[in-house]
Amino acid sequence: MMPQNIWYNTRHMASLKQLKTQFLEYIEIEKGRSLKTVENYNHYLTRFLEFSKNDNPVNITDDSVREFRLWLNRQSTGNNRATGVTLSKKTQNYYLIALRAFLKYLARQEVKSMAPERIELAKVSERSLDLITHEELEKLLNSPKGADLKDLRDKAILELLFSTGLRVAELCSLTSDINLNSDELSIRGKGGKVRVVFISDIAKKSVKNYLSARKDISDALFVQIENEIGKKDKKKIQNPLTRRSIERIVKQHAVKAGISKKVTPHTMRHLFATDLLSNGADIRSVQSLLGHSSIITTQIYTHVTDKHLRDIHKKFHNKR
Repeated sequence: MMPQNIWYNTRHMASLKQLKTQFLEYIEIEKGRSLKTVENYNHYLTRFLEFSKNDNPVNITDDSVREFRLWLNRQSTGNNRATGVTLSKKTQNYYLIALRAFLKYLARQEVKSMAPERIELAKVSERSLDLITHEELEKLLNSPKGADLKDLRDKAILELLFSTGLRVAELCSLTSDINLNSDELSIRGKGGKVRVVFISDIAKKSVKNYLSARKDISDALFVQIENEIGKKDKKKIQNPLTRRSIERIVKQHAVKAGISKKVTPHTMRHLFATDLLSNGADIRSVQSLLGHSSIITTQIYTHVTDKHLRDIHKKFHNKR
């Protein structure tokens, strides 16, 4: 076993690249972060290290971070480089969040570097929501009207998104052995956190109709179907739908329903939350159903109660 003082010295002599690797292993194993989160943190930290041309944690200073922030703010995105569109404040904050988490790890390991609390995130404008009206929602949900497998599948997807408020990745992870005898469904969401969502009777019926028409033996709940992948053995294991596939399906039915606004699976999640709040649900309950770790994230939906409050004010105020 390595003596403690030798381990201490070895750790403090480690380069930033080595410390970054140790940090990524720490958040994956000790903190239980998803591989996608680890990949993102690796990307953000690598960009910082490449920009700063520094391999010593002591040299992470206010000045080096400020220069990196200026550089980020002036970078054009890959797709919009010709137009000169810079990275959004929200995207820039992802880099800072990763760097701050890394500095917290260094402090915990007693590696001398910049104090993490010295990094302040950029102020971002209030988030706007992509919403459609109740009438447009009804048109969207009723767009898949046929009895063929594709329409049955698409109907199940739309009803399940609206009933549960699932993230699209969570929807893609559902399996065909889903228990439709229960109103509850356990979901493993971001960061491996498990939460319970609830399925409406309409959504359950839609999923049952779709599963009854399925002839393949795939484990995934939502899969590609014959007319999308060419003629194949109906009992063959079909490919699960990807996130992009789900997004494409929602968009197709929005266009079919005559909705001119941009509609995505995340729009359905927004509608799920605003529907609950506008009908009297408390924000803490909505936070739990959405799987938000912070109430601040859920508060973007509170504006939907504004109309209700205006109606209350008009009805009860100043009745002289």
